[in-house]
Amino acid sequence: MIEQTPDISVVVPVHDEEGAAGPLAREIAAAFAGRSYEMVFVDDASRDGTLAELRGLMAELPALRVLSHGSNAGQSRAVRTGVLAARGPIVVTLDGDGQNPPADAPRLADLLAASPPTVALVGGVRARRQDSEAKRWASRWANRIRKRLLSDDADDTGCGLKAFRRDVFLRLPYFDHIHRYLPALMIREGYENRYLEVGHRHRETGRSKYTNWGRLLASFSDLLGVMWLKSRSRRPGAVAEF
Repeated sequence: MIEQTPDISVVVPVHDEEGAAGPLAREIAAAFAGRSYEMVFVDDASRDGTLAELRGLMAELPALRVLSHGSNAGQSRAVRTGVLAARGPIVVTLDGDGQNPPADAPRLADLLAASPPTVALVGGVRARRQDSEAKRWASRWANRIRKRLLSDDADDTGCGLKAFRRDVFLRLPYFDHIHRYLPALMIREGYENRYLEVGHRHRETGRSKYTNWGRLLASFSDLLGVMWLKSRSRRPGAVAEF
């Protein structure tokens, strides 16, 4: 029997998210019930029971696919692994910690599907973030600086909940932490972005993989790289074939 190509692929990178990954997969299944979709969880070499937890759900959730990295490669590589494996033309990403409510995900996918081809990404903007004050403060400043330097029209690139066109994503230059710069890179390719407010929840299990200082150091280097990429971009205008 030939498998039907899904309309939407939900890609979720996970690393040491035992206890969160399973409930999140069930929530995604409930949010997309009745739709043509698949969910692709990418385990980034977890050291706990995350992979076993997900594999144990595959019989219960037919739409679930589980991929596993042989060694830890980071969130951006896990997202790329999932997008490469995805079969749907629209990809929706969520963070694996469960802080992005899956119930919001179909709204982003629907807006992108209804948008003209010039719109490549619909980003989530976290309303009433459930993080520490220090983390919110650091995020506000990082977003302001990035937005000023890159003119990427995004108020919250740290939100893991995004919907984008798979083919456009795969044209982008890959680098670690690319997931935080997708709006700027979409604009670089000549596309537009849209944004929707989404919910945000307390982390119930595990712990954050990043510190404010670690994120700041990586962001400074990444900003310089993306600014260079933007400076070296030349668009051809409309492409005609004869």
